[in-house]
Amino acid sequence: MSVSALIQSADAVVCRPWLRHILPTADWAALVATLAGEKLDLLALWADPLQVHALLFDPVALSVHAVSTTVEHGAYPALSTVRPGAAWYERMIRDLWGHEASGGLDRRPWLDHGRWPRMFPMGTRPSDTPGSAEPPEFLGEAETSQMQVPIGPTSGLIQDAAHLRLTMDGPRILRAESRLGYTHKGTLSLMQGKSPRAAARFAARISADATVAHAIAFAQAAEAASDTEPPPRAVGLRAIMLEVERITAHLATLAAVADCVGAAGPRVTAERLREHVLGASEAGFGHRLMMDCVVPGGVALDIALEGTAPLTDALEAVAAAVAPLRRMVGGFAMATRLVGCARADLGMVTALAVGGVAGRAAGRRMDARMISPLYADLDYAPSLKTEGDAVSRCRVMLAEIEESLRLIFYLLRILPDGVTSTVLPQVSGEGIGCAESARGDVWHWVRLDHGRIVSVFARDPGWALWPLAEAVLVGASFDDVALTRASLALSVSGMDM
Repeated sequence: MSVSALIQSADAVVCRPWLRHILPTADWAALVATLAGEKLDLLALWADPLQVHALLFDPVALSVHAVSTTVEHGAYPALSTVRPGAAWYERMIRDLWGHEASGGLDRRPWLDHGRWPRMFPMGTRPSDTPGSAEPPEFLGEAETSQMQVPIGPTSGLIQDAAHLRLTMDGPRILRAESRLGYTHKGTLSLMQGKSPRAAARFAARISADATVAHAIAFAQAAEAASDTEPPPRAVGLRAIMLEVERITAHLATLAAVADCVGAAGPRVTAERLREHVLGASEAGFGHRLMMDCVVPGGVALDIALEGTAPLTDALEAVAAAVAPLRRMVGGFAMATRLVGCARADLGMVTALAVGGVAGRAAGRRMDARMISPLYADLDYAPSLKTEGDAVSRCRVMLAEIEESLRLIFYLLRILPDGVTSTVLPQVSGEGIGCAESARGDVWHWVRLDHGRIVSVFARDPGWALWPLAEAVLVGASFDDVALTRASLALSVSGMDM
């Protein structure tokens, strides 16, 4: 039986805009076995006190399937045996809810470093016994001729707290393994029991470089759960803010990549343009990052009358600089260092469901804008490359900046008049929302009980990008580590939740 047939034969509950199918344990195990031979991507895996949930994506039909199974005797059949990217989710599920992934590839802690006062804080029976304390456990031991190089979790620079352990054979990396969770914020617990409007502030702070994307995905999930449509003007403003955020994030990544290779010209250009756009965002929306501007039901404020001109001026400056930046990226100073660096092939990005620039630079045609209601009436097609290396990612970013500029100028021209928000009813329901951030697709799931959040989950693109970074570093040189992290725009906050 195919995965689709297994899913369709199961009981379902409404989880707008789709159904969520609940599989018995035996059928879930059959689904896992069947997935080995089918081309369905695992977008996310999470839990609540009683069930485990998965979000699957059909890249051909562009369809999403939400499936669940009940946890029996504290365990559920693991997905990591057929979808390697599930291993990180399974570790997170065990730390937060205490559910074991039977047959899983990795049972080590992820978020819980033994410093929490209790284990399984979101489960039905939290344990007052703390987990195992540091040092963290890493896979494999270095042989006599090999060396292990720890990077992080803290450094002398202002960086995210993340531990990257490299096993080296001379200058060549044999294995790379990351450990996150040092800045775990407890976001999911903080959102529970609150109204969607109150919880939106936590969603907007999951990752600063994707504050608009996370806010939109959460708002869409809450609106779907309450069967509410945001006003048309709010939809247009959300799309404008999301594309502005994409431009600033791509400029920051281009500047970081240029800094890694010592290319001062493109670094200064990208940083200057980003600062120009951030200032214009503050003039138009009241905040440089547009944080808390998107709320369930619409947007918190309209674009300022005096803010449109500064935003247009900043975006026109970016448009004029794209061609020179493209020449710099393709020039000798940068291209000789970027070509072939941190190369990801189509098989890697498909196995890990990597979206965003990293996925599209390796040929994976995944962009949440293709299925997002924000872009339903817009003519949009993602930019694709096939080489999958650092220079390809830079070229995709520049193409996306141009496309974002086109979309913003078009949206500003057709932006409808009217109200910018509506009130969500105090009802019960479930919903899923998505948005395409600069790093990839963001997904939120919300369950409401009479207008209050009882369960919630947020999937950041980092869940796919960090495993990809580990994969592309194998065989690379130590000198490639900083450039790999920069070109993949790795962020910790979204996974530390």
